[in-house]
Amino acid sequence: MTTQDHIDYNRIAEAIQYIRQHFKQQPSLEEVAERVHLSPFHFQRLFSDWAGVSPKKFLQFLSVQHAKELLADPQIKLSDAAFDTGLSGPGRLHDLFISIEGMTPGEFKNGGENLSINYSYAESPFGNVLVASTLKGICYMAFAEDKNIALQELHDRFPNAHYQQMLDLSQQNALYIFTQDWKELTKIKLHLKGTDFQLKVWETLLRIPLGGLTTYGKIAAQLNAAGASRAVGTAVGDNPVVFLIPCHRVIQSTGAIGQYHWGSNRKAAMIGWESAKTSHNL
Repeated sequence: MTTQDHIDYNRIAEAIQYIRQHFKQQPSLEEVAERVHLSPFHFQRLFSDWAGVSPKKFLQFLSVQHAKELLADPQIKLSDAAFDTGLSGPGRLHDLFISIEGMTPGEFKNGGENLSINYSYAESPFGNVLVASTLKGICYMAFAEDKNIALQELHDRFPNAHYQQMLDLSQQNALYIFTQDWKELTKIKLHLKGTDFQLKVWETLLRIPLGGLTTYGKIAAQLNAAGASRAVGTAVGDNPVVFLIPCHRVIQSTGAIGQYHWGSNRKAAMIGWESAKTSHNL
């Protein structure tokens, strides 16, 4: 590490400590930059290079984490959590959760209490699937060897939601994935709950073409997070929408198929099936 690297590291370490200690005051970019004796522009660029996220995003992560810890207490109101986090009110907390979590703080706190979820079972070339949707789009899709176990796993994700076994238009559009080219499925909408990093990983997975493969390391590089292959692997494994978000197209850098939540044999079959469809269309 050069002398300049050492200086930069100490500045970023001091900035991170300052943000952690004062996140309830929601310090501005200018305030933190002044603390480490840098211009806001230089600090923004330096912090992003070292921490992998912008100072604002880092502050948001801390705020959401604190709010989640508060909301775990059923006696805590949304307004109390917002003000204790340093936000101006529940509206700001709502916007922040939508940005980071993909769902509102009320939905997070109540385990999906305000969500109405339709679900149905269907056949696919690789086994039965359970697919579930809200008014906003597909929230869950998984292979269902045992229907009761699959439904319980869905309930575990949204324990307080209202459930109805019904096939709706969102689910029908989603199931076309097994019979049509993914590029043509413009009507599919997703309603996902995840961290900002998870959502970015899942968005990257959506760009892998039918019949294409990539590695965890390549995804990390695409996200400007080189060296975060393990974190990428965890996010890939947490994918709540099987096949629609094609986590099966991610393999190890050695070329090995690698693990898969629903079995490596199924993953190999899916890759082979897609490869055959691609070759047939050439």
